[in-house]
Amino acid sequence: MAQPAEGTHRDGPLRETIRDALRTRIFEGVYPPGMRLVERDIAAEFAVSRLPVREALRMLAQEGLLAKGASRSSVVAGLSDQDVDDLFAVRASLEVLACRLAAERATPDDLARLGELVDRAADALARGSVNEAHRANSAFHDEVTRIAGNRFLRTALEPLQGRMHWLFRHVNDLAELVQEHRDLLAAIASGDPARAGAQSEHHVGKYHRQYPDTV
Repeated sequence: MAQPAEGTHRDGPLRETIRDALRTRIFEGVYPPGMRLVERDIAAEFAVSRLPVREALRMLAQEGLLAKGASRSSVVAGLSDQDVDDLFAVRASLEVLACRLAAERATPDDLARLGELVDRAADALARGSVNEAHRANSAFHDEVTRIAGNRFLRTALEPLQGRMHWLFRHVNDLAELVQEHRDLLAAIASGDPARAGAQSEHHVGKYHRQYPDTV
């Protein structure tokens, strides 16, 4: 069987596979803020050339998850209080719009998918699988953006998604967060954009007010 061409993978481009793996490690605290990521070592771990690793690191830097360190190295970035305030302000505007659009455009299949993600988070939490619950909660917000069906909105949100998911992985009361997502799903399912937007604004604002206790 022929081997995949350099830069590709059976599950997508290598750079994206590597990016997703590194992003998960950042989210789950394996790579804490300030840690230096060495391109050469990552390439050896994944048994690839340094090119897809370099691209993966660039993509993570665009998401705000990495910063430039000494000698142009990549370092896991932290967030200042001002960064968090600014991020929540932008997130509130964009996600309220996403939820309003989702309320207008969601199909029964879309709503079923959102329900599955909420149930997955609840089931994972009941089993004590916190990381799995976090993944399902993050996927819920990504799915709302997809349902909104606005490519310009999606493009605006993409650079922020990594940081937003990282923030919400520091929520202390996951059971409460799951219930918040159930309430948001109900608002979207109502088909009322005003209700969905108001629920989204409440949802984002609630966790902003809890910072820095939450993060």
